[in-house]
Amino acid sequence: MAGRQVIRRAAQVLRSGGIAAYPTEAVFGLGCDPLNRVAVDRLLRLKRRSPRLGLILVAAHEAQLADYLGPIPQDLARRMRRSWPGPQTWIAPASSACPLWLTGEHDGIAVRVSAHPVVRALCAKADMAIVSTSANRSGHPPARSALGCRMRFGDKLDIVVGGRTGGAAKPTPIRDLVTDRIIRVA
Repeated sequence: MAGRQVIRRAAQVLRSGGIAAYPTEAVFGLGCDPLNRVAVDRLLRLKRRSPRLGLILVAAHEAQLADYLGPIPQDLARRMRRSWPGPQTWIAPASSACPLWLTGEHDGIAVRVSAHPVVRALCAKADMAIVSTSANRSGHPPARSALGCRMRFGDKLDIVVGGRTGGAAKPTPIRDLVTDRIIRVA
């Protein structure tokens, strides 16, 4: 796992509006402060990703997601919690306070409490959920290493946190919490 100093520095970068690359369950991700619209816009431009698509938030624990989530029936909340921490992303009802730049043209917000040690350490040290999207330009294969991130983005990233991905062959599955529809298969 990445050292404490690197995690501390990456957390500072995120809190100050920067973009970090870091290992996730399957690929390297790009992240930023979800409440910093300038940082989110910069990340979307870097990826050449449409803001209409929405973004995923990752967290160290469920409480970091609370402000982004709307009311969720108890049975659905239990289903979501049973899969966390782990490699399951859920589209859940978004709170009325959740910024549109995170949900895109959707009513829900994609969220995950990760079991990956680097993601958890980074979210814990930054004391917030972070945007997490694959480290690639839209339509291209994602980076699977720190070197791959540097080769794809050069000096456009503020920090690259080294480490190993979780070994999953594909990005985390995404499922709609309310309809149980599979959005992305693992």
